[in-house]
Amino acid sequence: MLLVMTTTLTPPTDVVPDTPTPSLIMQTAHGFMASKHLFAASELGLFEALEEGPVDLDGLAARTGLTRRAARISADAMVAIGLLDKDGDRYTNTPEATTFLTGATPADLRPLLRFWDRLSYPAWADLAGALGRGRPARQIFDIDDELVPIMSAGIEAATSGACHALPAAAGLRPGSRLLDIGGGTGSWAIALAAADPALTATVLELADVAAVAEDHVHASGNSDRIDVRVGDLREGDLPGGYDAFLLANVVHYYTPETNRDILRRIRAAAPSGAQLLLADFWTDSTHTQPLPAALMAGEFAVHLNDGDVYSVKEATGWLAETGWNLTRHTPLAGPISLLTAETA
Repeated sequence: MLLVMTTTLTPPTDVVPDTPTPSLIMQTAHGFMASKHLFAASELGLFEALEEGPVDLDGLAARTGLTRRAARISADAMVAIGLLDKDGDRYTNTPEATTFLTGATPADLRPLLRFWDRLSYPAWADLAGALGRGRPARQIFDIDDELVPIMSAGIEAATSGACHALPAAAGLRPGSRLLDIGGGTGSWAIALAAADPALTATVLELADVAAVAEDHVHASGNSDRIDVRVGDLREGDLPGGYDAFLLANVVHYYTPETNRDILRRIRAAAPSGAQLLLADFWTDSTHTQPLPAALMAGEFAVHLNDGDVYSVKEATGWLAETGWNLTRHTPLAGPISLLTAETA
C-alpha cells in the first residue's frame, strides 16, 4: 500500500523537471496485469459476445455466462486498455478487437494469445531462473502432447502478417524451386506459392511438425506444388535440386556456431546464383531495437537452451563467412524482418 501511495502523491512544487519518478517502473511492472486481463477476456469469449452488437452489463453477462461482477471486471479492464468502448452503460468492440480478437477476419490473434497464456506465461515465471542457470528448466520441444497444437497455431498466428508480406519482399525469381528448411506448418511456403503459381517447394521438418505441415498444405490446395519431407536441418546433407532456400523463424533457436554451420550446409546444396531468405527477429547492433524483438530474447531464454535474438550485423558476418552475400534487409510485419542473400 505504501508503494502505491507514494506513486500517486503530488510532487513538491520545487521539484525540478528532471527529477526521476517511478512511472516507467510501475507501468512496466504492472504490465502482466494487462496481459492476463487480455488473455482471460479472449478465453472467456468477451470479444465474440460483443460482435453480436452493443450491450449493457447484464446483457454481456448473459451472453458470456459470467456473473455480473466478473463481466464488469473483465469488460472495464478492456475499456481501460483500449480494446472495448463504453457509451453510457453499453459496451462495444473497438475496430482492433473486431479485426483481431473475434475470429471475424483471417487476421485472428486468438491462437497467439492462447499460446502466450498457456505456454509462454508459465515459462516466463522462471525467467530469472532460466537466465541464472543459462538454460530453461524445460525446453519447448518437451511440452505435453496436448499443447503441441496450441504451440503450432500460436506461432502461425504470430507470423501470419510476416507470411503475407514475404512474397513482395522476397524478390524470388518466377518459378523458383524452394526448400523451406524447418518450415513449421508450411505457412511461409504456402504464402510464396500463392504469389507465384509457377513456384514449387519442399518443406523440410521434423516428423511431428511435418504431419501438421502436410495437413496445412493439403488444406491450402497446394499439395500439387508443395511437398513435405521429414528431416533434421542440423544432420545429414540437405537435398539438392533447389535454387531458393528459406529459413523462417529458425535462426533464433540456435547458437551463432550452429547457425553458421546451417548456412554452410545450405551453401553446399545451393547452385551458383541461388537465393537465400532469412526471416527472423533481427535487431539493430545494440540488440535493443525494435523493442518487441529485444524482449523476445526472454521468450527464447525460457523455452530454448540456446535461443537468442541476433542483429543484422551479426547475420551479415555469418553470411560472408559461409559463402553468401547479403543483398538487402526488409521489414515484414511487427518485429519480424527479412534478410535476403545470394551465393558469393
